[in-house]
Amino acid sequence: MERVEKLLRSDVEKGISTEEALRRQMEYGPNIVTIPSGPGAIVRFLLQFHNPLIYILLAAGTVTAALNSPVDASVIFGVVLLNAIIGFVQEARAEEALNALQELVYTEATVLRDGRRQRLASEELVPGDIVFLHSGDKVPADIRLRQARDVQVNESSLTGESLPVFKRVELLPLDTILAERCNTCHAGTVLTYGQGQGIVIATGDATETGRIAHLLAATLNLETPLTRKIGIFSRRLLYVILGLSALTFAVGLFRSQPVFDMFMASVALAVGAIPEGLPAAVTITLAIGVNRMARRKAIVRRLPAVETLGSTTVICSDKTGTLTENQMTVCRLLAGKRHYTVSGTGYAPAGLISWKQEPIRAADDGALNECLTASVLCNDSLILQKDGRWLAEGDPTEAALLTAAAKGGLDALRLQERFPRLDAIPFESDLQLMATLHSGFEDDRRRVYLKGSVEAILARCDGVTSEGDSESDFQRSVIVEAADAMAAAGLRVLALARKTFMPSREELSLHDIEAGLTFLGLQAMIDPPRPEAIKAVNSCQQAGIQVKMITGDHALTAATIARRLGIKVAAEGRVAAVVSGAQLVGINDEELQRIVKQTNVFARVAPEQKLRLVTALQANNHVVAMTGDGVNDAPALKQADIGIAMGYSGTDAAREAADILLMDDNFASIEAAVEEGRNVFDNLIKFIVWTLPTSLGEGLIILTAIVLGMTLPILPVQILWINMTTAVFLGLMLAFEPGESGLMERPPREPQRPILSKPLLTRIALVGGIMLLGSYGLFQWEIAHGASLDTARSVVVNLIVLIELVYLFNCRSLLRSIFGVSLITNLWVFGGALLTFFLQIAFTYLSFMNDIFHSAPIALEAWLRIGAVAAISLVIVEVEKRLLARRRTDI
Repeated sequence: MERVEKLLRSDVEKGISTEEALRRQMEYGPNIVTIPSGPGAIVRFLLQFHNPLIYILLAAGTVTAALNSPVDASVIFGVVLLNAIIGFVQEARAEEALNALQELVYTEATVLRDGRRQRLASEELVPGDIVFLHSGDKVPADIRLRQARDVQVNESSLTGESLPVFKRVELLPLDTILAERCNTCHAGTVLTYGQGQGIVIATGDATETGRIAHLLAATLNLETPLTRKIGIFSRRLLYVILGLSALTFAVGLFRSQPVFDMFMASVALAVGAIPEGLPAAVTITLAIGVNRMARRKAIVRRLPAVETLGSTTVICSDKTGTLTENQMTVCRLLAGKRHYTVSGTGYAPAGLISWKQEPIRAADDGALNECLTASVLCNDSLILQKDGRWLAEGDPTEAALLTAAAKGGLDALRLQERFPRLDAIPFESDLQLMATLHSGFEDDRRRVYLKGSVEAILARCDGVTSEGDSESDFQRSVIVEAADAMAAAGLRVLALARKTFMPSREELSLHDIEAGLTFLGLQAMIDPPRPEAIKAVNSCQQAGIQVKMITGDHALTAATIARRLGIKVAAEGRVAAVVSGAQLVGINDEELQRIVKQTNVFARVAPEQKLRLVTALQANNHVVAMTGDGVNDAPALKQADIGIAMGYSGTDAAREAADILLMDDNFASIEAAVEEGRNVFDNLIKFIVWTLPTSLGEGLIILTAIVLGMTLPILPVQILWINMTTAVFLGLMLAFEPGESGLMERPPREPQRPILSKPLLTRIALVGGIMLLGSYGLFQWEIAHGASLDTARSVVVNLIVLIELVYLFNCRSLLRSIFGVSLITNLWVFGGALLTFFLQIAFTYLSFMNDIFHSAPIALEAWLRIGAVAAISLVIVEVEKRLLARRRTDI
């Protein structure tokens, strides 16, 4: 410690001077986490347009404007602008994670400056400052302790450790991992017990919290599986459209057609092939998924996250507070030579104490009553109900003891009033026990109750309570064996004892408790898994999703929780195998990628190691969802394809880095969110499979006309009418489709799998071909029977729209028959179909629509022919689906 003081040029008697503090603040900067500067708002907004699909839409808008269709051009440009605004806002919100980390360490501290104690804002601290810490204080900087009296620190938000960590003054090796640095208190953590004094060794960005902030800033904002696939699809579509347009122009010139006409034909082909409604459909479908997930307690902060969940192949979950209650719970008891089990989880006093599967009350069992009484009276904490949740005030271990006593029927407040405390020996790490002296017993005797480690208590005992609270022979080996069995199960074990004194004793000394104690029992506790998490983990595994636990807690505890959750490691053939953070040190990326394939439980893991584990899984082509609630989880949450934070108990840093917040802090909500994500992805695929045949059919109609030297059966303005109206009033109705049966029984989509499978591409080509042949057939029929060009083109427009309408019902399920889908589960489809029909009536028969779109009224016989071709289209697609089902083809 003297070396630290010398290196930092600090005076432990007077502290540093104000002048020296100002000089060091100039050298090291203020004690705040700085935010690395990124691109400005204007640049970030312009980057939203850097996407091939957006390029296509901008080209479509420009072409449409050139065709003297300002209304249609405005609609297209409006879609582009809306998508850019949404992306800009979501990106800005994600960057607020760094601001949350700044606020995390802002507090006040008691500092020795100029020879006197004073309260200063934490941002004024500098390396070398002498800081005094007391129970309840938030640690203002990284501090090396030089004095520590029973200091316990809650580091769960930084390391994942579920219990407060004992701090003491001792030398440690330089390579000691973060979770085991017992001589240092870290910025942002909280003292739960004791008091200490130390010297500031790191401030601002140099603290562990600051280092995590820079890990978070350096983490890439990854594309989601959907955006990756749509990006690839858009680039390919761009090349196809440009190629076909160039081919159309070249063929026309080769046939000596007028240059202007060929240019307009090429434009018509491009407009026809561009799916103008796709970006809007993606945004709206995801937004509908957001609303559905909100009803299931999952709040989405970034739209593509909805779909990403549906593609998730691995869920990496923090243990404390995510898979577990983050509330210590007594689950086993030993009292009077009897072994008891305790039901219920968390601090809520709901549950029973049972012996041989029979519930029992403390009042009916003297030894049990005395063991529980000791845990209430030798206790400095409280449990209370707030906003419908039971919370602990004080030490989590002591809160667990109070809850167990309440389950046995004891009233803590009445006991404390009946047996008032006279004196106490607080818990000290050297003693490993706490003792309290009480009055109010028979014959005015005094009684001291103790709790502590099994070794410390047993060393002072020479008797043990038995049935009826009588004392019997003390068999140390039996108790040690029971305690070892509990510890082997990953439980934290506390022993309890008592000693009776004659009246008039008012004080308690260490000499009084060195021997002659009566052993009362053992209480074993753990931060238990959430009951609903067990079911959710099982459901995720059945859906083909791997669940991995990544925690800062001890390996034995992690393994125990993993066993209870049913987390498996196939390569080991066991329920749970654990790799520690220490084992990961020095391992290269290639070896780490192999380890993450074989291991499902990682313990004592540092924040940067969580980040490496997520990155290694992504290198193995996994779509990774990461859950967490602590500061230590934030970088990994941002790196993951989908970050999921606890909305209630999570830290600001975790919430701001995440894509999705679980408002009930319930891992089971992830299962519901995954199901909804899969449904969103299904509905997006349905929309794409529905819209592309129209783009293909329209493009082929234009290309065929050019190649054969025929009159265009459809005009560019009519193509725009079809694309925009049907995309909004027909295609978007698919976004409201509920999930199909068996959604969570199928494996996740492979990340490398293209957005459209070969069977779906075949179906798109099939329907596009029907549109091509039907359009030319009816167009030539009308011309041959004396119809005007506008009338013939109106027939073609109505045919394409009606084929799209019936094909919409085909697409409600990509494999199941149209008759196997309930008619009432999505009434939006029927509403959209009816509205589209009336719009086509207006398009065909209203004079002002005829003037704008060059349409004309058509006869009833023409409608019958249109209906016949559309019906044939519906039947052909249903037959194709039946053939796929017979072959059990995966789409």
